[in-house]
Amino acid sequence: MAKVAVYRKEHFNAAHRLHNNNWSEEQNKLIFGKCNNENYHGHNYELVVKVIGEPNIDTGFVIDTKELSNLIQKEVIEKFDHKNLNKDIAAFKNIIPTAENIAIEIYNILRPQIETKLELQIRLYETERNFVEYPS
Repeated sequence: MAKVAVYRKEHFNAAHRLHNNNWSEEQNKLIFGKCNNENYHGHNYELVVKVIGEPNIDTGFVIDTKELSNLIQKEVIEKFDHKNLNKDIAAFKNIIPTAENIAIEIYNILRPQIETKLELQIRLYETERNFVEYPS
């Protein structure tokens, strides 16, 4: 049977600071610029979760989009929305919360909860023009 891609789009707002504790303040400012603001800065993130697989013979669904939405809400949005990623999300205590690392973390949260026969991809928009995909 043919594979089909199903997409679910959600959004969340969060603050972060790009800062490497192993570097000097000068190097952090040089590399990260305004994103190194010591008072943090925020984004209105757009999250697109892509699930690929064969439609179920009984339901016609690759995945029930309502169940997918509920999963994303519970496991990602409730944890990330209106949070300071550096301070409130344990995964970013020692990892810089770049869009790349946020996408990987969201993937790692969702992957164990979606059937292994289904492929999963995360697309995260930090701005309208800047986005990442994992895995690529």
